[in-house]
Amino acid sequence: MAMDSKDIAVLAARAALEKKADDVKILDMKALTAETDYFVICSATTSTQTQAITSEIAVELEQAGVEMARREGRSGNSWILLDYRNVIVHVFLQEDRNFYGLEKLWGDAKQIAVDPQ
Repeated sequence: MAMDSKDIAVLAARAALEKKADDVKILDMKALTAETDYFVICSATTSTQTQAITSEIAVELEQAGVEMARREGRSGNSWILLDYRNVIVHVFLQEDRNFYGLEKLWGDAKQIAVDPQ
């Protein structure tokens, strides 16, 4: 059975939490943009942790049969984006997350609660 975009976002958020990501949020973007259904946003304290978080998300979603469309950012980057078409995952170093302020930019987006499970 194929996963819907909310299930993908929740799975990505839980995978981020597994690697101790900070301040994990899911933003429902459906009413705000035609480009994607959800943003998953989280932060890390080191670039090593951003790599661990993005790797865990990629593995969990691949095991669930969800194909990544593209990835922006590599080792050493302070912002890594994983594009799953209807779900975009943003993993930031905390300083860059504060600078770009996606939650403020998309302040009208409804937030979805993330239960670690």
